[in-house]
Amino acid sequence: MSRRTLGTVLEITVPIALIAVIWVASTTSQTYYYPPLGEILRAFNELWLFERFSTDVLPSLTRLFAGYAIAVAGGVFLGLLLGRSRVIRRMTSPIVEFLRAIPSTALIPLAMLVFGVGDTSKIFLIAVACLWPILLNTVDGVSGVEPTLIDTGRVYRIGRFDQLRSVVLPSAAPQIFAGMRTSLSLAVILMVVSEMVASSNGIGYFVLQSQRTFAIVEMWSGIVLLGLLGYVLNVLFVLVENRVLAWHRGARADAR
Repeated sequence: MSRRTLGTVLEITVPIALIAVIWVASTTSQTYYYPPLGEILRAFNELWLFERFSTDVLPSLTRLFAGYAIAVAGGVFLGLLLGRSRVIRRMTSPIVEFLRAIPSTALIPLAMLVFGVGDTSKIFLIAVACLWPILLNTVDGVSGVEPTLIDTGRVYRIGRFDQLRSVVLPSAAPQIFAGMRTSLSLAVILMVVSEMVASSNGIGYFVLQSQRTFAIVEMWSGIVLLGLLGYVLNVLFVLVENRVLAWHRGARADAR
């Protein structure tokens, strides 16, 4: 069995074995706060596959993707601007470091004050949290492009836009995608946190309300949903990343 096949087998069997262990161990659970896994999965099937999908899951996903898309667009644009100009990068470095150090959760009162308690404030919080990893990775990727590539483009009189599209962005793409992947997990976290404050729907709202009303099985089903959501989003992102950066992985394989 090859190492790759072994890794695939372990990736499938280990989670299944863990679920089976938890299922068996929790079957006789008498603890109110840790119900049997079978009850949690039944609640999951009843709530999230049908009843609350349109009322809670879809609003959460809409906020998540809207905030994440804004962060990607803003982070890549600003990262290209700062990465291509050393002067602008040095001028803005103290501002970037100051704003980056502010926890996004600390901006919840400000977001509610400025944007209200609707979706806009939640999208704002998600976008702010996701912006910094993308921005900083884009700056590092763009500023780290080999000067020889830029000089070669100038020799052949390639325009700035074509250089940006054909040289700078492909060279910085691996680091940009690394920042985007980090930001994706932050988007899920801020989606949940923002929905726990002054909200009337969403997965985070449901989990908090279930805890407040001591609906423990339903609360656990929401937590399971969040774990599955994070896993599925990561898998989809990896598929896109592998497709877009196939040339990069091929180049690394050839180098080895």
